[in-house]
Amino acid sequence: MKVLNRVQTLTLLAPVLGALLFVESSPAQTALPVKYPDYPSETPTKFTPATNSFDYVKRDEMIPMRDGVKLHTVILVPKGAKGAPILLTRTPYNATQLTSHAQSAHLGQILSGYDNATDLILEGGYIRAVQDVRGKHGSEGDYVMNRPLHGPQNPTPVDHATDTYDTIDWLVKNVPETNGKVGILGISYDGFLPLMALVNPHPALKVSVPMNPMVDGWMGDDWFHNGAFRQPSLPYIYDQQATRKSEAKWWTSHYDEYDMYMQAGSAGAIGQRRGLEPLGFWRKILAHPAYDAFWRDQAMDRVLAAQPLKVPVMLVHSLWDQEDIYGDIAVYKAIKPRDTANDKVFLVMGPWHHGQEIGDGSSLGALKFGSDTGLYFRREILRPFLDQYLKDGAPKADLPPVVAFETGTNTWRRLPAWPAGCASGCTVRPAPLYLTAGLKLGFAAPKPDDATFDEYISDPAKPVPYRARPIDNGSWSRWLVDDQREASGRPDVVVFVSDFLRAPVKISGQPVANLIASTSGTDSDWVVKLIDLYPDEVAGQPALGGYQLMISADIFRGRYRESLETARPIAADKPLLYRFALPTANHVFLPGHRMMVQIQSSWFPLYDRNPQTFVASIFWANPEDYRRATQRIYHTPGQASFIELPLVTNP
Repeated sequence: MKVLNRVQTLTLLAPVLGALLFVESSPAQTALPVKYPDYPSETPTKFTPATNSFDYVKRDEMIPMRDGVKLHTVILVPKGAKGAPILLTRTPYNATQLTSHAQSAHLGQILSGYDNATDLILEGGYIRAVQDVRGKHGSEGDYVMNRPLHGPQNPTPVDHATDTYDTIDWLVKNVPETNGKVGILGISYDGFLPLMALVNPHPALKVSVPMNPMVDGWMGDDWFHNGAFRQPSLPYIYDQQATRKSEAKWWTSHYDEYDMYMQAGSAGAIGQRRGLEPLGFWRKILAHPAYDAFWRDQAMDRVLAAQPLKVPVMLVHSLWDQEDIYGDIAVYKAIKPRDTANDKVFLVMGPWHHGQEIGDGSSLGALKFGSDTGLYFRREILRPFLDQYLKDGAPKADLPPVVAFETGTNTWRRLPAWPAGCASGCTVRPAPLYLTAGLKLGFAAPKPDDATFDEYISDPAKPVPYRARPIDNGSWSRWLVDDQREASGRPDVVVFVSDFLRAPVKISGQPVANLIASTSGTDSDWVVKLIDLYPDEVAGQPALGGYQLMISADIFRGRYRESLETARPIAADKPLLYRFALPTANHVFLPGHRMMVQIQSSWFPLYDRNPQTFVASIFWANPEDYRRATQRIYHTPGQASFIELPLVTNP
């Protein structure tokens, strides 16, 4: 081998080194994709699926809003449709996904799932339109949780009301198969949006069906209940706001969620641990723990109370809604007084969890209703209602203003208004159900010589679970009908029980807690649960023997006793009145059953722990702030605690 000297070597390598130097000195140079003409890609540049055999036509559209932002909308037209009405749902939950539950040539298959009343859509021959709200998934623009109306909480000229108006305007002008009539419906967040559509509604909007809508996030829907923060909101906020397409998902770290929240400490601490600080809505929640203008301005019952009533509305309420049990009834109370002709505001109440009305409604947990109540609702109530307003020449629906399922007897009732105990001939009157000495419960008032109070120790280190542990998400939808007997056996839950009932006791409306209570701390939560205690044995249903079924229950954060807007410390060891409404019920306590009331001071981890020491913000309570407290429930003639029942009586 010939050996080259150093000079010869460098001379020979010079062109190569120069080329390398040239490449390194041009970092902006982009390599072109390599193509091999004799061996091309097997994927075509554009592929059009062969869908001629499908029983529907699917169109993906970007509908322009008045500010230039375009919203992604999936439109599904039944094959051969002419003069068909449109059922619109607006959603933050991915329009493509909600219209692609299966890969199928059949419309029913792709719609079968959340948030579609599939049988109604198919049998009615409706055009289905599902739209991503601005800032989510395929839509342009900025996402804001429950985007408020233009005003103090929203400085922009656009909101869900304007977006709905612009969407409907485009649909009736650009979907040739439609008759020009649109109905809007949806569940939960998708149910909040049909309420927004009622603000300056488009003339083509003929009907609105809000099902289990988010209405007031502080008073009693998703984020708080009477000031107590609902910790399952944390995963929801994370999944919704971390990314536009919701790719970032909250993760589990414990099999038992009780342990996860306990180890984190406060709700603020777990939010910090999970990295929620960049999320705008989480920052707003931290900044607004009380019922200030931020919450009041957004509450849809307040918003709609100030609006003219132009569009027929059917409010659909679930009696065991684990997420939005407050909103439907609040909106009904707000807008029904404007329905002077009694033909625009309708209310339906069923024995369902959140959203169960579009699925199988034959049972919930251990409860069996004797029929598919969901199917009955869709076929006998919702379908005729929609057809009346959306289909040309359809007959008037034979519907009363209120259709309410009566739990206990498992019977649908046609009612003239709400609350009403029957179609005619009965009244609903407030009746005090007293908590009395000896842990008794009844309609007789306390006696002068009765014991003054019953007490329990509330320890934040051992909060009362809202469900039997271990707590996971597997049965979240049915926890409101869980058997409460495990809680009734705890020393930090005080339990009052009636005698066996000799006659049925029916309630229709909202029970109201009236507690005369004291705490040795300077802050406290009060949880009140009205329960139907089943007989020791139930023929044909052994699992219901001795069952403790919650009929109505809620929590109140004591710091807001004097003012919902301003938190104040509680005077220690002083009996004070705590009065707050419980969720709506339509129930019959049957003969042989008993009535029960449970009272406790934690409901964990559903709600964050009250430290029982007054601090500026419970979100940032320190470990040393959490202290045991002695809680007393008073029951003497001058300090009587009771549940005000909406009792149905005959004349």
